[in-house]
Amino acid sequence: MQHFKQAVSGAQILFVAFGAMVLVPLLTGLNPAMALLGAGIGTLLFQFTTGFKVPIFLGSSFAFIAPIIYSMQEWGMGATMFGLFAAGFMYFVFAALVKWRGLAAVHKLLPPVVIGPVIMVIGLSVAAVASQMAMGQAGGNQVVEYGQALLLSGFTFAVTVIVAVFGSKMMKLIPILIGVASGYIAAWMMGLVDTSGIAAAPWFQVPQFHSPEVNWQAALFMLPVAIAPAIEHIGGVMAIGKVTGKYYAANPGLHRTLGGDGLGVCVAGLIGGPPVTTYGEVTGAVMLTKNSNPFIMTWAAVFAICMAFFGKFNAFLASIPLPVMGGVMILLFGTIASLGLKTLIDAKVDLMQPKNLVIVSSVLTTGVGGMVIKAGTVSFAGVGLCAILAIVLNLVLPNRPDNDTVNENI
Repeated sequence: MQHFKQAVSGAQILFVAFGAMVLVPLLTGLNPAMALLGAGIGTLLFQFTTGFKVPIFLGSSFAFIAPIIYSMQEWGMGATMFGLFAAGFMYFVFAALVKWRGLAAVHKLLPPVVIGPVIMVIGLSVAAVASQMAMGQAGGNQVVEYGQALLLSGFTFAVTVIVAVFGSKMMKLIPILIGVASGYIAAWMMGLVDTSGIAAAPWFQVPQFHSPEVNWQAALFMLPVAIAPAIEHIGGVMAIGKVTGKYYAANPGLHRTLGGDGLGVCVAGLIGGPPVTTYGEVTGAVMLTKNSNPFIMTWAAVFAICMAFFGKFNAFLASIPLPVMGGVMILLFGTIASLGLKTLIDAKVDLMQPKNLVIVSSVLTTGVGGMVIKAGTVSFAGVGLCAILAIVLNLVLPNRPDNDTVNENI
Protein backbone atom coordinates (compact mmCIF):
# COMPACT_ATOMS: atom_id res chain seq x y z
CA MET A 1 0.00 0.00 0.00
CA GLN A 2 2.89 2.33 0.79
CA HIS A 3 4.40 1.79 -2.66
CA PHE A 4 1.02 2.55 -4.25
CA LYS A 5 0.79 5.87 -2.37
CA GLN A 6 4.32 6.75 -3.45
CA ALA A 7 3.44 5.91 -7.06
CA VAL A 8 0.35 8.16 -6.93
CA SER A 9 2.42 10.98 -5.43
CA GLY A 10 5.05 10.42 -8.15
CA ALA A 11 2.39 10.75 -10.86
CA GLN A 12 1.31 14.02 -9.24
CA ILE A 13 4.88 15.36 -9.35
CA LEU A 14 5.15 14.50 -13.05
CA PHE A 15 1.81 16.22 -13.64
CA VAL A 16 3.12 19.39 -11.97
CA ALA A 17 6.39 19.42 -13.94
CA PHE A 18 4.91 18.24 -17.22
CA GLY A 19 3.76 21.54 -18.73
CA ALA A 20 7.12 23.28 -18.56
CA MET A 21 9.04 20.10 -19.36
CA VAL A 22 7.55 19.50 -22.82
CA LEU A 23 7.55 23.17 -23.86
CA VAL A 24 11.33 23.23 -24.37
CA PRO A 25 11.41 20.51 -27.07
CA LEU A 26 8.31 21.93 -28.75
CA LEU A 27 10.02 25.34 -29.00
CA THR A 28 13.40 24.04 -30.15
CA GLY A 29 12.25 21.38 -32.60
CA LEU A 30 13.42 18.47 -30.47
CA ASN A 31 11.32 15.37 -29.83
CA PRO A 32 9.06 15.75 -26.72
CA ALA A 33 9.44 12.00 -26.12
CA MET A 34 13.18 12.50 -25.67
CA ALA A 35 12.51 15.27 -23.13
CA LEU A 36 10.42 12.82 -21.10
CA LEU A 37 13.01 10.06 -21.46
CA GLY A 38 15.89 12.40 -20.64
CA ALA A 39 14.08 13.79 -17.60
CA GLY A 40 13.30 10.29 -16.34
CA ILE A 41 16.81 8.89 -16.81
CA GLY A 42 18.38 12.13 -15.54
CA THR A 43 16.30 12.05 -12.36
CA LEU A 44 17.17 8.40 -11.72
CA LEU A 45 20.89 9.19 -12.15
CA PHE A 46 20.53 12.18 -9.83
CA GLN A 47 18.77 10.10 -7.18
CA PHE A 48 21.40 7.35 -7.44
CA THR A 49 24.28 9.85 -7.20
CA THR A 50 22.79 11.53 -4.12
CA GLY A 51 21.89 8.26 -2.40
CA PHE A 52 18.13 8.85 -2.80
CA LYS A 53 18.26 11.62 -0.17
CA VAL A 54 17.03 14.71 -2.05
CA PRO A 55 13.40 15.07 -3.26
CA ILE A 56 14.21 16.65 -6.63
CA PHE A 57 12.85 15.90 -10.11
CA LEU A 58 14.84 17.14 -13.10
CA GLY A 59 13.01 18.61 -16.09
CA SER A 60 13.89 20.45 -19.32
CA SER A 61 15.96 23.62 -18.83
CA PHE A 62 14.72 26.90 -20.34
CA ALA A 63 18.24 28.36 -20.26
CA PHE A 64 19.15 26.33 -23.35
CA ILE A 65 16.20 27.30 -25.60
CA ALA A 66 17.89 30.13 -27.54
CA PRO A 67 21.32 28.39 -27.63
CA ILE A 68 19.76 25.19 -29.01
CA ILE A 69 17.92 27.12 -31.74
CA TYR A 70 21.12 28.96 -32.71
CA SER A 71 23.27 25.82 -32.62
CA MET A 72 20.80 23.81 -34.72
CA GLN A 73 20.92 26.50 -37.42
CA GLU A 74 24.70 26.90 -37.23
CA TRP A 75 25.95 23.30 -36.85
CA GLY A 76 22.97 20.92 -37.09
CA MET A 77 21.33 18.37 -34.78
CA GLY A 78 24.28 16.02 -34.15
CA ALA A 79 26.71 18.82 -33.27
CA THR A 80 24.12 20.45 -31.02
CA MET A 81 23.68 17.21 -29.10
CA PHE A 82 27.46 17.00 -28.63
CA GLY A 83 27.43 20.58 -27.34
CA LEU A 84 24.69 19.73 -24.86
CA PHE A 85 26.60 16.64 -23.77
CA ALA A 86 29.68 18.81 -23.18
CA ALA A 87 27.62 21.33 -21.20
CA GLY A 88 27.14 18.70 -18.52
CA PHE A 89 30.85 18.93 -17.70
CA MET A 90 30.36 22.51 -16.49
CA TYR A 91 28.37 21.02 -13.60
CA PHE A 92 31.34 18.77 -12.81
CA VAL A 93 33.60 21.85 -12.73
CA PHE A 94 31.30 23.54 -10.20
CA ALA A 95 31.02 20.31 -8.21
CA ALA A 96 34.82 20.13 -7.98
CA LEU A 97 35.02 23.82 -7.04
CA VAL A 98 32.45 23.38 -4.25
CA LYS A 99 34.23 20.28 -2.97
CA TRP A 100 37.60 22.02 -3.08
CA ARG A 101 36.87 25.56 -1.87
CA GLY A 102 33.28 25.47 -0.61
CA LEU A 103 30.17 27.34 -1.72
CA ALA A 104 31.74 30.71 -0.90
CA ALA A 105 34.08 30.34 -3.88
CA VAL A 106 31.11 29.98 -6.23
CA HIS A 107 29.40 33.04 -4.75
CA LYS A 108 32.61 35.04 -5.15
CA LEU A 109 32.96 34.04 -8.81
CA LEU A 110 29.24 34.40 -9.56
CA PRO A 111 27.66 37.07 -7.34
CA PRO A 112 24.05 38.29 -7.90
CA VAL A 113 25.23 41.13 -10.17
CA VAL A 114 26.53 38.46 -12.56
CA ILE A 115 23.71 35.91 -12.28
CA GLY A 116 20.79 38.38 -12.26
CA PRO A 117 21.23 39.93 -15.72
CA VAL A 118 22.19 36.55 -17.24
CA ILE A 119 18.88 35.09 -16.03
CA MET A 120 17.07 38.12 -17.47
CA VAL A 121 18.70 37.44 -20.84
CA ILE A 122 17.45 33.83 -20.74
CA GLY A 123 13.88 35.13 -20.80
CA LEU A 124 14.31 38.23 -22.95
CA SER A 125 16.44 36.58 -25.66
CA VAL A 126 13.49 34.42 -26.75
CA ALA A 127 10.78 37.06 -26.25
CA ALA A 128 10.57 37.65 -30.01
CA VAL A 129 9.89 33.93 -30.56
CA ALA A 130 6.99 34.06 -28.10
CA SER A 131 5.46 37.09 -29.84
CA GLN A 132 5.78 35.47 -33.27
CA MET A 133 4.11 32.30 -32.06
CA ALA A 134 1.31 34.33 -30.45
CA MET A 135 0.72 35.98 -33.84
CA GLY A 136 0.67 32.58 -35.60
CA GLN A 137 4.02 33.03 -37.34
CA ALA A 138 6.80 30.49 -37.83
CA GLY A 139 9.93 30.88 -39.92
CA GLY A 140 8.68 34.22 -41.22
CA ASN A 141 5.46 32.67 -42.54
CA GLN A 142 1.90 33.23 -41.32
CA VAL A 143 0.85 29.64 -40.56
CA VAL A 144 -2.32 30.59 -38.64
CA GLU A 145 -4.61 33.42 -39.73
CA TYR A 146 -3.57 36.58 -37.86
CA GLY A 147 -6.93 37.41 -36.27
CA GLN A 148 -7.57 33.85 -35.13
CA ALA A 149 -4.02 33.57 -33.80
CA LEU A 150 -4.35 36.70 -31.66
CA LEU A 151 -7.74 35.59 -30.34
CA LEU A 152 -6.43 32.14 -29.43
CA SER A 153 -3.16 33.31 -27.88
CA GLY A 154 -5.00 36.05 -25.97
CA PHE A 155 -7.45 33.51 -24.56
CA THR A 156 -4.64 31.13 -23.55
CA PHE A 157 -2.71 33.98 -21.95
CA ALA A 158 -5.78 35.15 -20.02
CA VAL A 159 -6.55 31.67 -18.65
CA THR A 160 -2.93 31.17 -17.58
CA VAL A 161 -2.85 34.54 -15.80
CA ILE A 162 -6.18 33.94 -14.04
CA VAL A 163 -5.01 30.54 -12.77
CA ALA A 164 -1.61 31.93 -11.68
CA VAL A 165 -3.18 34.83 -9.78
CA PHE A 166 -6.58 33.60 -8.57
CA GLY A 167 -6.27 29.79 -8.64
CA SER A 168 -6.07 27.47 -5.63
CA LYS A 169 -2.68 26.47 -4.22
CA MET A 170 -2.65 23.30 -6.31
CA MET A 171 -3.80 25.09 -9.47
CA LYS A 172 -1.06 27.70 -9.05
CA LEU A 173 1.50 24.90 -9.45
CA ILE A 174 0.21 24.02 -12.93
CA PRO A 175 -0.87 27.27 -14.64
CA ILE A 176 1.04 26.35 -17.82
CA LEU A 177 -0.67 22.97 -18.06
CA ILE A 178 -4.14 24.45 -17.49
CA GLY A 179 -3.46 27.29 -19.93
CA VAL A 180 -2.28 24.96 -22.70
CA ALA A 181 -5.21 22.56 -22.11
CA SER A 182 -7.74 25.41 -22.25
CA GLY A 183 -6.11 26.87 -25.35
CA TYR A 184 -6.08 23.48 -27.04
CA ILE A 185 -9.81 23.00 -26.43
CA ALA A 186 -10.52 26.51 -27.77
CA ALA A 187 -8.35 25.81 -30.84
CA TRP A 188 -10.22 22.56 -31.46
CA MET A 189 -13.54 24.42 -31.30
CA MET A 190 -12.16 26.95 -33.81
CA GLY A 191 -11.13 24.15 -36.16
CA LEU A 192 -7.40 24.85 -35.81
CA VAL A 193 -6.37 21.42 -34.51
CA ASP A 194 -5.27 18.70 -36.92
CA THR A 195 -5.92 15.34 -35.23
CA SER A 196 -4.91 13.17 -38.20
CA GLY A 197 -1.41 12.71 -36.76
CA ILE A 198 -2.87 11.46 -33.47
CA ALA A 199 -5.10 8.93 -35.25
CA ALA A 200 -2.21 7.65 -37.36
CA ALA A 201 0.27 7.36 -34.49
CA PRO A 202 0.74 3.94 -32.84
CA TRP A 203 0.02 3.47 -29.15
CA PHE A 204 3.54 2.18 -28.52
CA GLN A 205 6.42 3.87 -30.31
CA VAL A 206 10.15 3.81 -29.61
CA PRO A 207 11.39 7.43 -29.57
CA GLN A 208 13.77 8.52 -32.30
CA PHE A 209 17.26 8.80 -30.85
CA HIS A 210 19.81 11.32 -32.14
CA SER A 211 23.42 10.46 -31.44
CA PRO A 212 25.88 13.34 -31.01
CA GLU A 213 28.50 14.21 -33.63
CA VAL A 214 31.80 15.53 -32.28
CA ASN A 215 31.97 19.28 -32.89
CA TRP A 216 34.21 21.29 -30.58
CA GLN A 217 32.82 24.61 -31.80
CA ALA A 218 29.36 23.61 -30.59
CA ALA A 219 30.87 22.33 -27.33
CA LEU A 220 32.67 25.62 -26.62
CA PHE A 221 29.46 27.47 -27.48
CA MET A 222 27.33 25.45 -25.04
CA LEU A 223 29.76 25.19 -22.09
CA PRO A 224 29.26 28.74 -20.71
CA VAL A 225 25.48 28.45 -21.19
CA ALA A 226 25.46 25.85 -18.39
CA ILE A 227 26.71 28.41 -15.85
CA ALA A 228 23.24 29.90 -15.25
CA PRO A 229 21.36 26.59 -14.74
CA ALA A 230 24.20 25.29 -12.54
CA ILE A 231 23.70 28.25 -10.21
CA GLU A 232 19.94 27.74 -10.50
CA HIS A 233 20.55 24.17 -9.35
CA ILE A 234 22.29 25.38 -6.18
CA GLY A 235 19.35 27.68 -5.46
CA GLY A 236 16.92 24.80 -6.06
CA VAL A 237 18.74 22.52 -3.63
CA MET A 238 18.78 25.27 -0.98
CA ALA A 239 15.06 25.93 -1.55
CA ILE A 240 13.97 22.30 -1.17
CA GLY A 241 16.15 22.11 1.94
CA LYS A 242 14.22 25.00 3.52
CA VAL A 243 10.96 23.17 2.77
CA THR A 244 12.05 19.83 4.28
CA GLY A 245 14.17 21.27 7.08
CA LYS A 246 17.29 19.44 5.92
CA TYR A 247 20.64 20.87 4.85
CA TYR A 248 21.33 19.00 1.62
CA ALA A 249 24.41 21.15 0.94
CA ALA A 250 26.15 19.08 3.61
CA ASN A 251 24.41 15.72 3.22
CA PRO A 252 24.67 14.41 0.54
CA GLY A 253 26.61 17.55 -0.41
CA LEU A 254 26.32 20.08 -3.23
CA HIS A 255 29.18 18.42 -5.08
CA ARG A 256 27.06 15.27 -5.36
CA THR A 257 23.85 17.08 -6.36
CA LEU A 258 25.72 19.08 -9.00
CA GLY A 259 27.40 15.91 -10.24
CA GLY A 260 24.04 14.14 -10.48
CA ASP A 261 22.51 17.00 -12.44
CA GLY A 262 25.56 17.08 -14.71
CA LEU A 263 25.16 13.37 -15.46
CA GLY A 264 21.53 14.04 -16.41
CA VAL A 265 22.58 16.82 -18.80
CA CYS A 266 25.21 14.57 -20.40
CA VAL A 267 22.74 11.71 -20.91
CA ALA A 268 20.16 14.07 -22.42
CA GLY A 269 22.75 15.16 -24.99
CA LEU A 270 23.65 11.56 -25.78
CA ILE A 271 20.06 10.51 -26.58
CA GLY A 272 18.83 13.68 -28.31
CA GLY A 273 16.88 15.48 -25.59
CA PRO A 274 17.09 18.93 -23.97
CA PRO A 275 19.28 19.42 -20.86
CA VAL A 276 17.63 18.99 -17.47
CA THR A 277 17.52 21.14 -14.34
CA THR A 278 15.73 21.48 -11.01
CA TYR A 279 12.12 22.71 -11.05
CA GLY A 280 10.61 25.26 -8.68
CA GLU A 281 7.16 23.79 -9.37
CA VAL A 282 8.26 20.51 -7.81
CA THR A 283 9.52 22.34 -4.71
CA GLY A 284 6.11 24.01 -4.48
CA ALA A 285 4.37 20.65 -4.76
CA VAL A 286 6.52 19.18 -1.96
CA MET A 287 5.73 22.18 0.23
CA LEU A 288 2.00 21.88 -0.49
CA THR A 289 1.67 18.11 -0.02
CA LYS A 290 4.13 17.93 2.92
CA ASN A 291 5.47 14.75 1.30
CA SER A 292 9.23 14.91 0.86
CA ASN A 293 10.08 11.24 0.35
CA PRO A 294 12.78 11.15 -2.39
CA PHE A 295 11.40 7.85 -3.72
CA ILE A 296 8.36 9.80 -4.95
CA MET A 297 10.71 11.46 -7.47
CA THR A 298 11.92 8.02 -8.50
CA TRP A 299 8.34 7.02 -9.30
CA ALA A 300 7.87 10.27 -11.27
CA ALA A 301 11.01 9.42 -13.26
CA VAL A 302 9.71 5.92 -14.05
CA PHE A 303 6.37 7.34 -15.25
CA ALA A 304 8.20 9.89 -17.44
CA ILE A 305 10.22 7.11 -19.08
CA CYS A 306 7.04 5.10 -19.72
CA MET A 307 5.28 8.10 -21.30
CA ALA A 308 8.20 8.58 -23.69
CA PHE A 309 7.08 5.38 -25.44
CA PHE A 310 3.41 6.44 -25.66
CA GLY A 311 3.16 7.26 -29.39
CA LYS A 312 -0.30 8.82 -29.47
CA PHE A 313 0.48 11.13 -26.59
CA ASN A 314 3.55 12.52 -28.32
CA ALA A 315 1.50 13.00 -31.50
CA PHE A 316 -1.01 14.94 -29.39
CA LEU A 317 1.76 17.26 -28.19
CA ALA A 318 2.84 17.87 -31.78
CA SER A 319 -0.72 18.91 -32.68
CA ILE A 320 -0.82 21.87 -30.26
CA PRO A 321 -1.28 25.03 -32.41
CA LEU A 322 1.42 27.73 -32.35
CA PRO A 323 -0.78 30.52 -30.88
CA VAL A 324 -1.59 28.34 -27.86
CA MET A 325 2.11 27.93 -27.14
CA GLY A 326 2.72 31.63 -27.81
CA GLY A 327 0.07 32.72 -25.31
CA VAL A 328 1.79 30.76 -22.56
CA MET A 329 5.30 31.75 -23.63
CA ILE A 330 4.59 35.48 -23.36
CA LEU A 331 3.97 35.04 -19.65
CA LEU A 332 6.61 32.37 -19.04
CA PHE A 333 9.56 34.11 -20.66
CA GLY A 334 8.63 37.36 -18.95
CA THR A 335 8.53 35.50 -15.65
CA ILE A 336 12.05 34.17 -16.20
CA ALA A 337 13.30 37.70 -16.90
CA SER A 338 11.52 38.91 -13.75
CA LEU A 339 13.32 36.26 -11.68
CA GLY A 340 16.62 37.75 -12.84
CA LEU A 341 15.43 41.18 -11.75
CA LYS A 342 14.36 39.70 -8.40
CA THR A 343 17.88 38.31 -7.95
CA LEU A 344 19.27 41.84 -8.18
CA ILE A 345 16.61 43.28 -5.87
CA ASP A 346 16.93 40.59 -3.19
CA ALA A 347 20.71 41.06 -3.09
CA LYS A 348 20.24 44.86 -2.95
CA VAL A 349 22.63 45.37 -5.85
CA ASP A 350 23.47 49.07 -6.04
CA LEU A 351 23.22 50.13 -9.69
CA MET A 352 24.63 53.53 -8.77
CA GLN A 353 27.96 51.80 -8.34
CA PRO A 354 29.74 52.10 -11.72
CA LYS A 355 30.94 48.48 -11.73
CA ASN A 356 27.44 47.06 -11.20
CA LEU A 357 25.90 49.44 -13.73
CA VAL A 358 28.44 48.48 -16.41
CA ILE A 359 27.94 44.72 -15.84
CA VAL A 360 24.12 44.80 -15.92
CA SER A 361 23.81 47.21 -18.85
CA SER A 362 26.46 45.45 -20.97
CA VAL A 363 24.97 42.00 -20.40
CA LEU A 364 21.41 43.10 -21.19
CA THR A 365 22.38 44.95 -24.38
CA THR A 366 24.61 42.11 -25.60
CA GLY A 367 22.06 39.39 -24.85
CA VAL A 368 18.86 41.06 -26.00
CA GLY A 369 20.59 42.63 -29.01
CA GLY A 370 21.62 39.21 -30.30
CA MET A 371 25.36 39.90 -30.51
CA VAL A 372 27.51 37.07 -31.87
CA ILE A 373 31.28 36.96 -31.48
CA LYS A 374 33.17 34.67 -33.86
CA ALA A 375 36.84 33.84 -33.60
CA GLY A 376 37.70 31.61 -36.52
CA THR A 377 35.33 28.66 -36.32
CA VAL A 378 34.37 29.33 -32.68
CA SER A 379 31.16 31.26 -31.90
CA PHE A 380 29.80 32.78 -28.71
CA ALA A 381 26.30 34.24 -28.46
CA GLY A 382 23.28 34.66 -26.23
CA VAL A 383 23.36 33.32 -22.68
CA GLY A 384 26.86 31.84 -23.03
CA LEU A 385 28.41 35.09 -24.27
CA CYS A 386 26.60 37.06 -21.55
CA ALA A 387 27.83 34.72 -18.82
CA ILE A 388 31.44 35.06 -19.98
CA LEU A 389 31.13 38.85 -20.32
CA ALA A 390 29.58 39.23 -16.85
CA ILE A 391 32.23 37.05 -15.17
CA VAL A 392 35.13 38.86 -16.88
CA LEU A 393 33.77 42.32 -16.06
CA ASN A 394 33.16 41.34 -12.45
CA LEU A 395 36.73 40.06 -12.07
CA VAL A 396 38.41 42.96 -13.90
CA LEU A 397 36.48 46.03 -12.73
CA PRO A 398 37.31 47.44 -9.28
CA ASN A 399 34.77 47.88 -6.48
CA ARG A 400 34.84 51.65 -6.32
CA PRO A 401 31.51 53.39 -5.69
CA ASP A 402 31.43 56.73 -7.45
CA ASN A 403 27.85 57.90 -7.11
CA ASP A 404 28.52 61.53 -7.96
CA THR A 405 30.03 60.68 -11.34
CA VAL A 406 27.20 58.35 -12.23
CA ASN A 407 24.54 60.87 -11.24
CA GLU A 408 26.22 63.59 -13.29
CA ASN A 409 26.38 61.38 -16.37
CA ILE A 410 22.71 60.42 -16.04
